[in-house]
Amino acid sequence: MLLIWENIILAINSLLSNKMRALLTMLGIIIGIGSVIAIITVGDSLTLSVSENMQSMGANDVYVMVNSRKQEEEKSKIDGIKYGTIASSGYTEDDYITEEMIKELCDKFSDEIYAINLQYNAGSGIASQGKNTANINLMGNSVGYYITNKLELLGGRMFSEGDFEDRKNVVIASDKLVNKIFDGDVNKALGQEIDITVDGKNEKFTIIGIYEHQNTGMMMGMSLGGDDAATDLYVPLKTALNFEHSKIAYPYLQIITSVGVDADVLAAKIENFFEPYYRTNRNCEIQAITMGSMVSMLTDMLSTITLAISIVAGIALVVGGIGVMNIMLVSITERTREIGTRKALGAKNSSIRMQFIVEAMIICLIGGMFGVILGVGGGMLASNLLGYPAKPSVSGIIVSLIFSMSIGVFFGYYPANKAAKMNPIDALRYE
Repeated sequence: MLLIWENIILAINSLLSNKMRALLTMLGIIIGIGSVIAIITVGDSLTLSVSENMQSMGANDVYVMVNSRKQEEEKSKIDGIKYGTIASSGYTEDDYITEEMIKELCDKFSDEIYAINLQYNAGSGIASQGKNTANINLMGNSVGYYITNKLELLGGRMFSEGDFEDRKNVVIASDKLVNKIFDGDVNKALGQEIDITVDGKNEKFTIIGIYEHQNTGMMMGMSLGGDDAATDLYVPLKTALNFEHSKIAYPYLQIITSVGVDADVLAAKIENFFEPYYRTNRNCEIQAITMGSMVSMLTDMLSTITLAISIVAGIALVVGGIGVMNIMLVSITERTREIGTRKALGAKNSSIRMQFIVEAMIICLIGGMFGVILGVGGGMLASNLLGYPAKPSVSGIIVSLIFSMSIGVFFGYYPANKAAKMNPIDALRYE
């Protein structure tokens, strides 16, 4: 222990005697460690933020969707190997989930299903009154949507049961649409008729409510398109279907589970429920997934991307390690007489080897510490600029420092071993 401490003191004194050279040697380590820590910090912050946002959308919800069916072709006549293929995703409305299926689903799992959210995107278009226009997305939603997504109404009312059943041409518009068409006057907008044009189809709708628009996209919290960005214009579900002259069938639905229900278990039950309906369908099948599984898949993907980029950034550590090896070889050449003197006084090869390995480790450790400070600071700054809460990775910092010291051992061993094997007589004669 005493020998190691003496080696540490010797290493620090050696670095202090050549400050500029030591700093330049550490530079590669600092950049490498800093880059890795910054990337891990941003990646972890992004993963945490996305995970929390998705969880808040419905941690215990089940998403049921029509998916392309995986098929098995007949055995090859050549080699007898059976190949799996995926059917084309070009399915039609006849493949979608019908109202009858949904009713039977609700009856069968009435104790486990709290509400069902059905949505239909009738397309993007323009809302207008006179010369004033606004870009919109015409969205049809069932009652279940408004149970799970609370709209902040600035004026007017929500849809009534009669609005849903009678397919009335009524809309709940955003405050951004009111700003564009009615100069921001909510009271003026309520009860007014506007023309909705989507894909060449045009109808008149009456505004019954105004909601506060929120930027909920995944693009770092930034609003795309500014004032001209399209906002959702909500209509009753069957109104949207009637506008598009579409069959009452749905490619996907969101199920809000009752309190205490295991979403993963219910998802498996729902897939089994739909299996008889799609048994003869060669193109499609029903897949039910939970938000938990979606979050897990997304975080795994983000973690993989972060790791891949970190490995690329870690190449700078290898470059830094080569720099450490180079400077240690120079240092050994300069201190040849010192090595000869120590060996003449009885120093063992292992002591000489340890001295220079410790020195290389100290260089990498100090460089790693500066790199951590730089990486955490840079990562936190980048996370805040992107709009995500910063989350420095403690485990990433510890691993980076350990890896930095390992770089010192790996790249310091060759120069240290070269010093240990010097002939003391030749070393003492060295000029």
